[in-house]
Amino acid sequence: MTKYFVLFFSTFVLCSCATHQSRLAPVRSNLLLGQCEEALKKLDELTSKDDSDRLLYLMEYGSALQICKDYRKSNEMLLQADKLSEQIDYISVSKVVGATLLNEEMIQYKGDIFEKLFINAVAALNFLELEQYDEAMVEVRRINEKYNKFTAEEKTSYELNSFAQYLAGLIYEQEKKYDDACISYKNAYKLDMTFRNVALDMLTACWRAKRTQEFGELVKQVVPTPDELEFIKRKTKNEKIILYLQGLGPQKAPRPENHLYPYLLPTQSLTKEIMLNYTDENEKPNTKVSSPVYNVEKAAINTLEADYNSLTGRRLGARIAKEVVADQIRQKDKALGDLALIVMVVAERADLRSWSLLPETIQVIRVDASKMSKIKVTGLNQFHAESESFGEIDLSLKPNKKIYLVRSIK
Repeated sequence: MTKYFVLFFSTFVLCSCATHQSRLAPVRSNLLLGQCEEALKKLDELTSKDDSDRLLYLMEYGSALQICKDYRKSNEMLLQADKLSEQIDYISVSKVVGATLLNEEMIQYKGDIFEKLFINAVAALNFLELEQYDEAMVEVRRINEKYNKFTAEEKTSYELNSFAQYLAGLIYEQEKKYDDACISYKNAYKLDMTFRNVALDMLTACWRAKRTQEFGELVKQVVPTPDELEFIKRKTKNEKIILYLQGLGPQKAPRPENHLYPYLLPTQSLTKEIMLNYTDENEKPNTKVSSPVYNVEKAAINTLEADYNSLTGRRLGARIAKEVVADQIRQKDKALGDLALIVMVVAERADLRSWSLLPETIQVIRVDASKMSKIKVTGLNQFHAESESFGEIDLSLKPNKKIYLVRSIK
């Protein structure tokens, strides 16, 4: 029996299987080339399989559909993923044993904490594009509920709550609930003062809420330029907000100092920001460039690092289990027990599964669209040269629409 045990593990080690990253490589290539039909067909096949990576494929499928501008179906996949992430447990004893004695990729993928939170963020962004503000707010509340739950359980503060507050501010603003928008933007700004646009959106909402004294205090903190202050105080019914989801988020790799643990590596992107070309209210050509309100890459990396202690605890438990199994085999055959331990240790590797189609950053541009019908959108690289074209946004198609979503993965 013990010989078969060792033979099984040896075979597992010697036989490599396709990883999540290798399965997704053709999908990413298709999407980069704008071949949505081919990419979505592959993901449809992957999500139809009831295997240990189904949660991942639902999240990837939701992102791919968003990239391909099918926002309703994207949310169908994301809400399935959200439900599945709540249901997953380790029912299969054989898979738990395999994961303990070999590697974690043998068990059902539960999702990193950041990924579980960001499912609802992506869904909320889709609902904003679809002008379904009540549904978007439901997703924001889900983020906050999960955030509080994970923080209480893990005794660690995770990095997504500032963006949830920012999304709430956007939704309240569209519903003209400026008092609530002011509070939400202010909460987002207090949680992360990195982004200028968050500060300016806070000032705009607080000004429109007529919170004069508070506005004056916030102006002293933010110190807007005269042009920024003029834009903030300008009364307009035709402001358009372009939300830009830029690039691709980080990918997992084995840590250089210890290959058993994963870390997240940034993905290089060509397009760093977008530029709008339009005719302003004075009928003069004008341009505006996006700037970030949230760094997905940074938040994902920090969240995984915050979960590092939990991961090391699991790995320590797994190593102890290997020693126990090897010792049991040694009692019957010392050489075979030693070999079993070697095989199990060699089989160990970092779990590199992760949601690979997340954006790198989320950026915003606000424009007064009083006298414009079309906006040309251009991608810019790090040298501010054109990197890709997104065509035009035709404002006349939906004159009452306030928020537009632009997604790029180049």
